Amino acid sequence: MSTIFELCRGLAETNKSQHYHLIDRLICLVLTLSVFTATTERTFSAMKHVKTVLHNKMEEEFLADSMMIYIKRELVEDIDLDSIIDEFYSIKHRRVQL
Repeated sequence: MSTIFELCRGLAETNKSQHYHLIDRLICLVLTLSVFTATTERTFSAMKHVKTVLHNKMEEEFLADSMMIYIKRELVEDIDLDSIIDEFYSIKHRRVQL
């Protein structure tokens, strides 16, 4: 047996894959490792692209505020999301009435 394919076939035909289950697992890992690596690299590449695109579209003030909230997140844990939405809703309606 000179290839991984022949080794897998030989283990399956002789039913030795049950006796040598660690070898069988190792072969599965080797065969799928490149797929997992490529998938992970594509995911990080997509995240980097989205982050760059969003950063370029953000205004500096919004980016600074977002970073401040992330850095000081223990201070904003008690803020209710509904109260923020209500505040923006009331500001919007005050502007419409003017």
